[in-house]
Amino acid sequence: MKILHLIDSGGLYGAEKMLLALVQQQQHQGLSPMILSAGEPGIGEKPLEAEARRLRLPVMPWRMRPGFNLSGARKVLRWAQENGFELLHSHGYKFNVLMGIWPRSFRRLPLMATLHGYVKAPRYTKSWLYELLDRMILPRLHQIIVVSETMRTQIPQSLASSGKVSVIVNGLSTETVLEDSCRPVGEPLSSFFSKHRQIVLGVGRLSMEKGFDRLIQAFQSIKQSDPKVGLLIVGEGRQREVLEHLIHELELDDNVLLPGYVANVSALMAKASVLCLPSHTEGLPITLLEGMTVGVPVVVSSVGEMPSVLGHGQGGAVLEDLSEGSLAGALSEAMAGNPGVPESIAWARERVQSCYSDKAMAANYLQVYKKVLS
Repeated sequence: MKILHLIDSGGLYGAEKMLLALVQQQQHQGLSPMILSAGEPGIGEKPLEAEARRLRLPVMPWRMRPGFNLSGARKVLRWAQENGFELLHSHGYKFNVLMGIWPRSFRRLPLMATLHGYVKAPRYTKSWLYELLDRMILPRLHQIIVVSETMRTQIPQSLASSGKVSVIVNGLSTETVLEDSCRPVGEPLSSFFSKHRQIVLGVGRLSMEKGFDRLIQAFQSIKQSDPKVGLLIVGEGRQREVLEHLIHELELDDNVLLPGYVANVSALMAKASVLCLPSHTEGLPITLLEGMTVGVPVVVSSVGEMPSVLGHGQGGAVLEDLSEGSLAGALSEAMAGNPGVPESIAWARERVQSCYSDKAMAANYLQVYKKVLS
């Protein structure tokens, strides 16, 4: 079975890590997967492509004009047809739209998609337009995968009840995560860790839905009582300038670092004092599963599948109230080394091992592939 995974990624975040783990397991299953990684003309190797190459996974860097590029989409489709692929698997609204817009008789290849997150963009923005197109085209796909039961309620109800939607939770290779967590941390990160007694870690795209602005505001309260604590927010995105302005406004420049994209987040988790995901919306973030595997205390907002993954508090702090005081208090408590923290860490590690493995995820996807191709 030849599967072409289609993605236009901006880094090495949850969707990309899930895809890499899935492709690894699909090779073990005897399938023939390929990652087609799209990007704008003239750019160099993308983080996803570099990591796929490091893991010796099949990847095709593909450069095409951004936007609603139907001629570029036709070239991708023609290449897939000529190379004998049997199934197209999209991982993002770009290829949902660019592949789903064609009639099935023209496309000839069945198309399915995994929705890694579902964010409602501000009205009349470019992202809002793509989201609108995505919602219109999703019913044309053969099958849609959401990564949590919560996400099923976020898509149009007519689609959710159509029989085309399945839930497959994300999985990861715990062995790979633990190996990566032992690798060294380079500069300027190493110096930042050495300057601060404890580190609060945030990981994700610098976008509004990730809630990093309220993490920075909560961190200000923590710093007032402990000047030696630091905040590290790893990722890149459109909200960088907003967050940098907030950091400067709160006079936190010496205690907060935004290093951009970092390849080996697991190594940072192993050195951090607490991992915080203060998101406004989530599906099932791979970042959370990585943190649970590494053994860092976690503090998350009560959105998406995160409360369920953490056993509603057994594996870490799950907050309904994300006010500055509430978030600062939960982070301080996690860093204080209270007796209950080691128990939560042990519970979280066991939870990932038993419920969120890459093997189980790949087995579930294989059943969906067989259904689509039949």
